[in-house]
Amino acid sequence: MAPVDYAAEKEKIKRFLEEFSREGPDGGKEFPYRDQMCRTCGSRPHGGALMAAGPQAAVARRMRAVVLVALDEVAEAEPALAEAACDNARRYQGLFMEAVQELLPRYRDQEVPPRDVLDVYLEHRLLLEQRGRARGEPRDPHNQYPPELLRRFELYFQPPSPLKPRRIRDVRAESIGKLLTVPGIVTRVSELQPMLAVATYTCDQCGAETYQPIRAPTFTPLLLCPGRECRMERAGGRLCLQTRGSRFVKYQELRMQEHTDQVPVGHLPRSITVALYGDNTRVAQPGDHVRVTGVFLPLLKGGFQQVAQGLLSETFLEAHQVVKMTKSEEEEMGTEELSEEELQHITKEDLYERLAASIAPEIYGHEDVKKALLLLLVGGVERNLRGLKIRGNINICLMGDPGVAKSQLLSYVDRLAPRSQFTTGRGSSGAGLTAAVLRDPVSGAVRLAGGALVLSDRGVCCMDEFEKLRAGERVALHEAMEQQRLSLAKAGIAATLNARCAVLAAANPALGRFDPRRPLEHNVRLPPALLSRFDLLWVMRDRPRRSQDLRHNVRLPPALLSRFDLLWVMRDRPRRSQDLSLAHHITFVHRHNREPPGAFQPLDMRLMRRYLALCKRKQPRVPEALAEQITAAYVELRREWRECRDVGITSARSLLGMLRLATALARLRLGDVVEREDVAEAVRLLEMSRESVRGEREPAARPQRPADAIFALLREEGGSRGGVPLRAALQRCGAEGFSAAQLWAALAELQELSVVQVNAARTRITFV
Repeated sequence: MAPVDYAAEKEKIKRFLEEFSREGPDGGKEFPYRDQMCRTCGSRPHGGALMAAGPQAAVARRMRAVVLVALDEVAEAEPALAEAACDNARRYQGLFMEAVQELLPRYRDQEVPPRDVLDVYLEHRLLLEQRGRARGEPRDPHNQYPPELLRRFELYFQPPSPLKPRRIRDVRAESIGKLLTVPGIVTRVSELQPMLAVATYTCDQCGAETYQPIRAPTFTPLLLCPGRECRMERAGGRLCLQTRGSRFVKYQELRMQEHTDQVPVGHLPRSITVALYGDNTRVAQPGDHVRVTGVFLPLLKGGFQQVAQGLLSETFLEAHQVVKMTKSEEEEMGTEELSEEELQHITKEDLYERLAASIAPEIYGHEDVKKALLLLLVGGVERNLRGLKIRGNINICLMGDPGVAKSQLLSYVDRLAPRSQFTTGRGSSGAGLTAAVLRDPVSGAVRLAGGALVLSDRGVCCMDEFEKLRAGERVALHEAMEQQRLSLAKAGIAATLNARCAVLAAANPALGRFDPRRPLEHNVRLPPALLSRFDLLWVMRDRPRRSQDLRHNVRLPPALLSRFDLLWVMRDRPRRSQDLSLAHHITFVHRHNREPPGAFQPLDMRLMRRYLALCKRKQPRVPEALAEQITAAYVELRREWRECRDVGITSARSLLGMLRLATALARLRLGDVVEREDVAEAVRLLEMSRESVRGEREPAARPQRPADAIFALLREEGGSRGGVPLRAALQRCGAEGFSAAQLWAALAELQELSVVQVNAARTRITFV
């Protein structure tokens, strides 16, 4: 490979920055990079880099801090230059910055006033240097100003269109130094810290200044003055660090983990460290799905750490662009408004029913449950009254029999919500839900790493198998579900973390299936203090059509039986009719991977997400005219609870839940005032959830005749041997509460039916 002439490459870059043009909105030519250096219009790119705020803003005038270079535009003018920039991104980033620094004086038409202490410091030093040059004094080469100290802007690459995103596990050694795009979820974000870029020292003997550029996370400070006077006179001057003359940049480190659908079978998810500088900081929070474009580099260490590291090296990604994504990495999380056509398409007739039916359309039925989940995604209005905070998030618990699509509903809400976390009761610990104590590898300080409730702040936390959560870890939910915060005191750290999230839980009944004949506390093994924090407790039942259910014949848990693909029962009896609509629905979904065609067309998930974001901006209020209706509804709910305690807990939290549901309904129709229909629908949902808890009382089974019960005991005692001794039959029936007279009466009836036969000596009963 021929050596690269970087001087010629820099000239190409200068020519591109000055001459590249494209067609503007008015049909004329516009020069985007010349405009970035002299004038531009205010906007903010996806990477979070701050554009200039007015038409006169510019890099040359220090009104703009970032220059963005789109490699797609570079490829139009110089394809070889764009390819080289992707393969050797760190070096070409420096070349672009040198080219911009050399071009800036051409566009600086006025003096720039000092903006910080470093500007005043450099201005004073440059003035002294000019006076020294006027007297003919040569400047010490050790005191040359490094370009990092004089450069007051940042330059980042925007990835080219052909650059496809890579999985974290596909980033390997051959990617060192190249520009990559990696998607993932942010798991940890460090505090914003100042990082030393250029260290400035002053000699205590000769007064000379020495500059040390820092290009690694650690460095060894200079001690002896390298100036000419100290070296010739051997004065042994010591260097003192001048913080005002040094340059610091904003630095933040985040940890990014690959998506769960990208993890191969049997493997653990991998992570990568991302370094953020300057205006790319504070653009992502833990729990965000992001797509990071940056340079894959080795981590340089010095001193003993490099010796202990050996031949191996840690790696990181130096970010150029950070883009927030939705759960689908192909879809970018934008803030664009809905057009009039889209808004009319959504808000036409039956808005409430259409939006609810668009939630998990592949799942048959559960219309009211889907409406409740829709209100959970919208949320109510949060109130702050002089320190008293009333949450607006709606908490829902889905309790039901196995196989009623509880987990599927949770998964769909997890995908639909812009910010959410999915966890299970058995696989979660107390620290995993709240926060864990970790040591920061950069600073060495002890800090807290947020758990599922903290990562889902301003979102939804979905918890499957909620009943399997241990009692000690379940206590952590009490404060988060009502106060929307977590108060922690661990390892000497006392902190209060935000957990402003809606909790969507799914749980199985204590006995495997929900038994309507038992009270609620026997079906739901959860404490009342936790149950009262759910605005809606919905019981989803799989009602059997036959009087004798399979669970009476197979001694396996229902939750396990529901997971078998085939469980064949061979019976000498004609089968009863099945629900054809449900069977056709499930069969079509399995064949075509979509919901069956019909008159209703579900809304697109992206369109729903944008409309729900628009709804959350509304802050509807409850008018005074509805106070009487709300009060009467709450009093009626309390009366029903006093008469029947099986419908769940009714307290003041139920009244707040009713208000949250009503305000969520007003938000859904983009209203500013809660109307009577909203309150009526909220009360209806509360009543339907109570009806699901109460359920339909199954009719009592027909009492079994003594003869049938005795025959069942005899078959159980000696069915395999073809008979049973009379003495053993008397003992078994007596143990079950039957008298000898009842046994003889049953035997006489069974002999008439030619079912059993008693020998002449009356010592043995034989089955015919």
